[in-house]
Amino acid sequence: MKRKTLSLFARECVSQLEKEGRYSTAHLYRNSLRSYTEYLGGGEVLFSDVNRENIHSYFRHLLSSGKRPNTVSIYLRMLRSLYNQGADLGLAPHVYRLFHDVYTGIDTRHKKALGRDELFRLLYKDPGTETLRRTQQTARLLYQLCGMPFVDLSHLRSSDISEGVLEYRRIKTGSKISVKILPSAVETICALETFGRENAGPWERTPYLLAILSGKNSRGSRAEYVEYGSALRRFNSHLRALAVKVDLKGNVSSYTLRHSWATAAKRTGASIEKISESLGHRSIRTTQIYLAGFEASELAEVNRKACLYAVKRERKESVTSQVTERDP
Repeated sequence: MKRKTLSLFARECVSQLEKEGRYSTAHLYRNSLRSYTEYLGGGEVLFSDVNRENIHSYFRHLLSSGKRPNTVSIYLRMLRSLYNQGADLGLAPHVYRLFHDVYTGIDTRHKKALGRDELFRLLYKDPGTETLRRTQQTARLLYQLCGMPFVDLSHLRSSDISEGVLEYRRIKTGSKISVKILPSAVETICALETFGRENAGPWERTPYLLAILSGKNSRGSRAEYVEYGSALRRFNSHLRALAVKVDLKGNVSSYTLRHSWATAAKRTGASIEKISESLGHRSIRTTQIYLAGFEASELAEVNRKACLYAVKRERKESVTSQVTERDP
């Protein structure tokens, strides 16, 4: 058996992942190793330190310290991945069901889809400040583009749009996505572009459709990863402030919009084959495979209904003159 600590092996894995531009995975490995190292009292972690007794004790420690189930799962899955990779290389023995009876699943219970009235308030009620209006427009566009992930929105280019259709590749999976842009989404894009031109500053030469990223960092570089991380944290912070301003309770993030769109599409009659609830999938790739089998016109109708869902109020209430039932 070769002699190498788990800590050293993990650092080598992180370094290799960063060379490959897989900064998110490297970040998860680094944080998981840090957490387990702190639990064990610091120093180098040996492969022998990953045993059933320590794992179960660590699992209980994470839960008692208030960590959410998904955070606990991520730490344990990353630790399991590192150990298994090391075992495959002969750095540690293979132990049957070493991580059995600790939680390594995905908990969807705390992922909240907004209801119709909540969506209307978040996406259309005037928040009163320009900063929050821009945040609201960005959130509205994420929803109008089939619950698009924020990372994909931040990397969109004008050239991705042709004849009313947006075509791009997912940053996370590389899957090709085609979205027919609704008139309401065109209005939102124009509003965001106008804001970007009027407040250009350092973003004046950004190659992207919206002024979310500067474009000065090469695609896939660590600098771009850091810049995007800052942009996402800033957007989610402003989104939480927007939620408070329009009297929404609970945590709201960019993911909430994605979940809400999927749920709204299902509630408006879309079949599970056309748009499955994201919360039930382990990977977004599964959802995209289901969607890929349908014509663009069918998916456009699903998107139109989902966007209409966010705008329509109770029948006794009137919709604002700016948003019609025919064009959400």
